[in-house]
Amino acid sequence: MNECNNFNLMSKVSCDCVFLIAFLSIISCSFARNLTASSAGGAGIQRSATAIKQLLLNWCKSKTQEYENVAITNFSTSWNNGLAFLALIHHFYPDSFDWSKVDERRRRENFQLAFDLAEKKADIAPLLDVEDMVRMKKPDWKCVFTYVQSFYRKLRDHENNKHTYMAQ
Repeated sequence: MNECNNFNLMSKVSCDCVFLIAFLSIISCSFARNLTASSAGGAGIQRSATAIKQLLLNWCKSKTQEYENVAITNFSTSWNNGLAFLALIHHFYPDSFDWSKVDERRRRENFQLAFDLAEKKADIAPLLDVEDMVRMKKPDWKCVFTYVQSFYRKLRDHENNKHTYMAQ
């Protein structure tokens, strides 16, 4: 059995942690295998790291396009106020909170709500720290990318994911 399938992180990983690089490699291994298979109809064509990053970005855009004040263009500044995370959660769990009450200026509350709901509703480990995210206007894209991969892995088979197709 592939080691990528057996990896389970039980604790928070700080963006400053050296372990993140190893974690990113392991997650990327699984993510790339699943993404190439699903985007190629199971044909398993190989994609570059840049192409995989773009595919995940396109998936995020497709799930959040109807949300005001959410414009995902990268894995750093597009995520710096918590709205992109909240939009992803709300897309899959629309009854989990009232989107109309979200305020982009309340970054700490947005991150806290998003990370809590991701864990509670989708069993997504909180790999990012609220305080780290609040301190950064330009979050480390590798940290955000790693966390967003968790969303994809947990939510790709969710019923609210069936009606949209990930752009190639």
